[in-house]
Amino acid sequence: MEPGRWAGRAPQTARVGKRNDARWSWGLQAAAPGSRTTRLELFYDLVFVFAFLSVTTLTATDLTPVNLYRFLLVLALLWWSWTGFARVGNACRADQGMLPVVGFVTVAATFLLVLSAPGAFQDRPGGLPGPLVFAGCYFVIRMAQLSVFGRVDRADPTRRRRFLTRLLVPAMATALLVVAGTVPARLPEARFAVGLQLALWTLAVLIEYAVGTTVAWHWWVVVSAGHWAERHALMVLVALGESIIALGLGPKTGLPLTGPVAAAALLGILVVAALWWVYFDTLAFALEQALHHARDRTARLRLARAVYTFLHLPMTTGTILYALGLKDLLAEVADPATPTWGWALGGFWGGVLYGGVALYLLSIVGCWWLAVREVHRPLLVAVGALVASTPIAFRVPEVAALGVLALLTAAGVAWETRSENGRRRRVRQLALEEQLAAEAEQSRWRREHL
Repeated sequence: MEPGRWAGRAPQTARVGKRNDARWSWGLQAAAPGSRTTRLELFYDLVFVFAFLSVTTLTATDLTPVNLYRFLLVLALLWWSWTGFARVGNACRADQGMLPVVGFVTVAATFLLVLSAPGAFQDRPGGLPGPLVFAGCYFVIRMAQLSVFGRVDRADPTRRRRFLTRLLVPAMATALLVVAGTVPARLPEARFAVGLQLALWTLAVLIEYAVGTTVAWHWWVVVSAGHWAERHALMVLVALGESIIALGLGPKTGLPLTGPVAAAALLGILVVAALWWVYFDTLAFALEQALHHARDRTARLRLARAVYTFLHLPMTTGTILYALGLKDLLAEVADPATPTWGWALGGFWGGVLYGGVALYLLSIVGCWWLAVREVHRPLLVAVGALVASTPIAFRVPEVAALGVLALLTAAGVAWETRSENGRRRRVRQLALEEQLAAEAEQSRWRREHL
């Protein structure tokens, strides 16, 4: 049995805390080592799909260095909110007891948070105060998640006392967001106001991540390695979906499908397919197997924190940055006022487009190293080739620059696949055997009970 806080209890009857004390247990049920993602969690993820899409679209309308950094700050807080919910679903069954209610509260607060995102940094007239709404929604999301762990810890007096210190972290982060949304606007110099606001937001993000992964991580529990790996893989898939949506919504509605638009769309799909392949073909299975193999609780938590909580954030960020660049590129290529194959890509947009793919590939390399201690040189060479090509790629028309990006990315991923020396076959064979064994066990149970 995988290590977990409730290891040894029968999965069918295990309750968090005292099972008979329904007054405070909320009917929570501990997750089992074989738990997987529930349909209810997939429903909750829909709001995060909307969140990523909305923030991406909002940033694309006026993408400047300052707005790009704001986008990264908002994305970091969204990711931290999502990972907190993933930890809750890994510790307790997401569709049992009062946990669905907690999830609905989280979804509602997240939805309102995204709607308030346009005014999160600067209040807009004619509505609710955007910075305060954003900060309040974030506080509700974090408190909803921590309330579940508060119920869990009530059975342990020591953990219950220490739990109170955990509440200070989101409170401090929220307070900084409130100050960032109110104080800088009263400063006479706008340049100082923007710098102070970004500094306060950055401090709020650092507090959440630093405390959450150094002090509060002792409260983390990875009961089901399969659930933890699957949840994060699904978010990578969501991020890749952003690129597909960018391809579909990039050109203006009603414009004809020209040759350059079709070429850009096909090249964009090629890059997305390569990014999908380099993660889901082998790495996703290898990471889950490494997490299963980590029987020691501390080793498992370190792997879950480093590979999934940390490295999947830049992986997701890189994918969304690529979607940002692709969205603008398709819109310009489809515009009749632009040259046939688009304007020169330029340093800023080229950095967003190429930098997003490079960040994704470097995150993949980091995952391989931390999980199985393997250095994947083909991907490093591909990143180096992307960097080396920028002096030329940023000066050619946009479709040609996208072609260079697609060629180098696809070539690097193909080289990576061919150079695996039998490891890919072993990893995938082990994953297939696990799947067949699980299906056989499910079939046996259904024959006996259904």
